[in-house]
Amino acid sequence: SQRVDYEAELGVVVGQTAKGVSRDDAIKHVFGYTCVNDVTARDLQKKDGQWSRAKGFDTFCPVGPWIVTDLKYQDVLVEGVLNGEVKQSGRTSLMIFDIPYLVSYISSVMTLNPGDLISTGTPAGIAPMKSGDIIEVKVEGIGTLRNTMA
Repeated sequence: SQRVDYEAELGVVVGQTAKGVSRDDAIKHVFGYTCVNDVTARDLQKKDGQWSRAKGFDTFCPVGPWIVTDLKYQDVLVEGVLNGEVKQSGRTSLMIFDIPYLVSYISSVMTLNPGDLISTGTPAGIAPMKSGDIIEVKVEGIGTLRNTMA
């Protein structure tokens, strides 16, 4: 790939099997929340016309540093920081699809199992990383996921 982008996101960790759950019951199936860098080989995504290869490489999608079970997910700050400079900044209250909707919708298509991870989307400001760059995904109430691009 010639272009590998960072994408700072809130991750939702499934705690109970979910199949066809309603929006009202969706959060009952969530174990907790974590930081996700939904790394994407953008040039391959455009070339292939879909996301499987572009998001599926080994080392893509680092997650952590831990899972928080009692996060007030409705309005937390999510930031992507590249080499100490904030490049992405957005609040979960501004997400196009909220977490109950995502869990409900995805569970209508496929069964979600304990330990499954849902990446919830990224604020504006994605950009390429290069070797040696340090990317931090910061989620208010969770902490910081920090990785060096190799």
